[in-house]
Amino acid sequence: MGREVRRVPENWNHPKNENGGYLPLFDHSFKESLEEWEEGNKQWQKGFRDSYDKENPWKPKTKDQEEMTYEEWAGEKPKAEDFMPEWDEKEKTHIQMYENVTEGTPISPVFDNAEDLARWLADNNASAFGSMTANYEQWLSTIKRGFAPSMIGNGRSFTSGVEALD
Repeated sequence: MGREVRRVPENWNHPKNENGGYLPLFDHSFKESLEEWEEGNKQWQKGFRDSYDKENPWKPKTKDQEEMTYEEWAGEKPKAEDFMPEWDEKEKTHIQMYENVTEGTPISPVFDNAEDLARWLADNNASAFGSMTANYEQWLSTIKRGFAPSMIGNGRSFTSGVEALD
């Protein structure tokens, strides 16, 4: 969780709520998330839950879990409006910096190149983490890498992932 570059169409306008704030959006496939949730629900009805083991993916529910619904265990069924649109690759010609501590909201406008995005982030003192900002080179490095964690600590202090990974 931290900062990530998302590829978007040139005319992308991230949706906002009625108060003008950005709506958080997941950056993975709605279709895959829905299929995974539905398979989990199907297994739940049979008395199983995810084991998080690729070789043995399902294990019996515990006695406490028997009293729960699948939504109580796994969360609500995924909804398309909670996910980024699934554009064709050829449509994703631009980039935008997102925070992904939540599902994801933009912290920059849309740009067609990494240098302009990095310049905007640095010039506007965009948040690298909390009130921490970063310089042009640090932002450019993060953009080229595609992401940075929120922070990195050494046991005595911490710094933003954008600054630390430069």
